[in-house]
Amino acid sequence: MKDAFGIPQSLLVLGGTSEIALATARRLIARRTRTVWLAARPTPALETAASELRSLGATVHTVAFDALDPDSHETALGKVFTEGDIDMVLLAFGILGDQAHDEREPASAVRVAQTNYTGAVSAGLVAARALQTQGHGSLVVLSSVAGERARRSDFIYGSSKAGLDAFAQGLGDALHGTGVHVMVVRPGFVHSKMTAGLPESPFATTPEAVATAIELGLRRRSETVWVPGALRVVMSALRHVPRGLFRRLPL
Repeated sequence: MKDAFGIPQSLLVLGGTSEIALATARRLIARRTRTVWLAARPTPALETAASELRSLGATVHTVAFDALDPDSHETALGKVFTEGDIDMVLLAFGILGDQAHDEREPASAVRVAQTNYTGAVSAGLVAARALQTQGHGSLVVLSSVAGERARRSDFIYGSSKAGLDAFAQGLGDALHGTGVHVMVVRPGFVHSKMTAGLPESPFATTPEAVATAIELGLRRRSETVWVPGALRVVMSALRHVPRGLFRRLPL
């Protein structure tokens, strides 16, 4: 069960090799979390992540999970919840894709959409139902500011995150009053392996900064978290820029 400050004792990470997710797990383990499940495709990277978290004092399990195989989600996540209550589920999987390539190869664009949106809808609903059944818990969904308004440079990725963000907000409304808390996290550009080599955007952040914001959001029981916080104002302004002018902005 979570303590009075919202820090979970048990954590399930969907996307168990995500740098943001692992930074969050490390931070929560330092506070209170004692049991961690890392759900991802079985790879050496997953085992390395599990070993690292064990060295911090947590009991860590791994479970095979594939975002692109929704038919397996109930079985994979059901295995975790049958082992005991989960205080927090962190939905952290996603791919950036390659905008120029994906425009030329629709199948690649579909893979971005299926991973970031379809897979997340499936896993999110399965996790939400399990949390509701146990009567408590938080579902934290990693969205992106890219989903706030489609940009020419990344509209395939951005549209998938826009769908995920809208889904998570609606799910939070549906679960209001059930004991289950849904929190949407909207980071800006995050320095990570996924963004290595890309031009840095203004308001860039780090996995550790996102992890800090997630912990604070849990303590406050926030519904939406921006990282950094200044992006809330920036994106509010950009949403209202006329489309003709928006096209000419260096975004």
